[in-house]
Amino acid sequence: MEKILKAELNTSVLKALGSSGGGCISQGQTYETDRGRVFVKINHKPQARKMFEGEMASLEAIQKTNIVRVPQPIKVIDLPGGGAMFTMEYLKMKHLNKYSSKLGEQIAELHLYNQKLGEKLRTEGSTIGKGAGHSEAQFVDKFGFHTATCCGYIPQVNEWQNDWPSFFIRHRLQAQLDLIEKDYGDREARELWSQLKPKIPEMFCDVEIVPALLHGDLWAGNVAEDDSGPIIFDPASFYGHSEFELAIAGMFGGFSSSFFSAYHSKIPKAPGFEKRNKLYQLFNYINHWNHFGTGYRGSTLNMMRKLLK
Repeated sequence: MEKILKAELNTSVLKALGSSGGGCISQGQTYETDRGRVFVKINHKPQARKMFEGEMASLEAIQKTNIVRVPQPIKVIDLPGGGAMFTMEYLKMKHLNKYSSKLGEQIAELHLYNQKLGEKLRTEGSTIGKGAGHSEAQFVDKFGFHTATCCGYIPQVNEWQNDWPSFFIRHRLQAQLDLIEKDYGDREARELWSQLKPKIPEMFCDVEIVPALLHGDLWAGNVAEDDSGPIIFDPASFYGHSEFELAIAGMFGGFSSSFFSAYHSKIPKAPGFEKRNKLYQLFNYINHWNHFGTGYRGSTLNMMRKLLK
């Protein structure tokens, strides 16, 4: 494996350093190379390349906005026995603390980035096509992403849709519940979902939703800081409703109130926020049920019942 890494990174030096890491999905290892330190994620599952390519595309999309810092992605490399490695810049990180409100501001700015592009486009009107090869960022008017991404290890379809409730119901909730049906055949989940599904569009009646570039999996384990400011990593990006991002951030702790107040000073809560936040939490409970088992069944069904009240 290290031989392949050496060749692919075109480095004469490749020295494993003690600080390995990684979460519950992939292993991680830090290496010294000719061009400084790199962090390598390793996963032996057959779908590893697809997962890492989605992560790489997500990091690139966030990086292009120049708003919030992410590790510089380098390369996805196939492993000979199946699986893949993903190399990226090594960043010496510590727990988010000092820069909590700064991250709140930056996430709000990230969410407003596409909307501001759209406004710029409108004010410039017909002048936009002037430079033939202009590589300026393009406004995105649909919900989705140009490639599949994985939330945990579950692949997510990001096919473009014109409206958000359709995208969220089909490619997020229904997709996750189809897996529950396949693995558990849970009658209660099926019955509650059949009642809840037709009620979802009315939760969006009075909100204008401009597609926002999301990190997509913003829990406390995917944020950090160094001396220069906040860092986010392990994204599963797509263009969606900005409120979606806040559900998982609020569910499992790790974000101080200063993060949320800084965020909402830039993007105030829209009418109906609390109910939609429960809807977005529901997605995360089902995703956890799919990843970690029936310990999350109770929370999933309770959230469906709350939403039906």
